[in-house]
Amino acid sequence: MGSAKNSAKDSGSASRKARIEEMRRADRSRERRNRILTIGVSVAVVAALAVGVTVLVQNQSDKDSDTAASDTKTAGKFVTGADGVKTWDTKLTQNHVTKTVNYPMEPPVGGDHNQVWMNCNGDVYTKAINNMNAVHSLEHGAVWVTYNSKASKTDIDALAAKVKKTPYTLMSPDDKQADPIMLSAWGKQRTVTSATDPNVDKFFAEFVQGKQTPEPGAACTNGLSQ
Repeated sequence: MGSAKNSAKDSGSASRKARIEEMRRADRSRERRNRILTIGVSVAVVAALAVGVTVLVQNQSDKDSDTAASDTKTAGKFVTGADGVKTWDTKLTQNHVTKTVNYPMEPPVGGDHNQVWMNCNGDVYTKAINNMNAVHSLEHGAVWVTYNSKASKTDIDALAAKVKKTPYTLMSPDDKQADPIMLSAWGKQRTVTSATDPNVDKFFAEFVQGKQTPEPGAACTNGLSQ
C-alpha cells in the first residue's frame, strides 16, 4: 500500500517537473522570439532613420543648390563710372551649380556658374557659348569680348586677332546683347564703338587678370572648348 502511494507520489512529482520544464522551455522560446522581434524592430527603426537622414540631407543639398542658382537673381544694378565702365554694385556669388542660372545682365559679368570654365587662353569661338561656363572664365580673370549681328565683319576680325594674341581672353557671338560690341570682366562691363576704339586697349590693360579677379592665376586652359 505504502509502495503504491510512493509510486503515485513519484509519478506526480515527475509529471509536475515535466510540466515545469515544458513551461520553462516555452518561456525560453518566447524570450528568444521576443529578442529576435526586438532586434528586428530595432534594425528596421535604425534603417528608417538612416533613410530619413539621407533624404533630409539630399533635400537640403537640393535646396542649397536651388538657392545657390537663384542667388544671382538678387537685387543689383550697373553703376557707370566716368570712364564709361559699368560696375555691378552688389557682391556676385561664386557657387558652382548644375542648374541653369538666369543672369540679370547680358552678357553676364559674374554670379553662380558651372564648375567647368571655357578655355580663355586667347580662344575665339564662332558660335555662342554657355554663359555659365564663360562666367567661370571671368572668375579666373579673363576678359570676354562679345558681339551681335550688328557688328561689322571688319571689327569682328580685328577683335579676334587681338584676342588670339592675348592670354586670359575669349571671344564669342551673343545675339541677346543690346550693343554690337561689348567687353566683360568679373563685375565689369562696357560697350565700345569699334575694334579701333581706344577703350578696347584700356579695358584689356585694366581687367585682364585685373584687381577685380576673384581667382587670379587660375587656369584658362584644360576647360571646355567648342
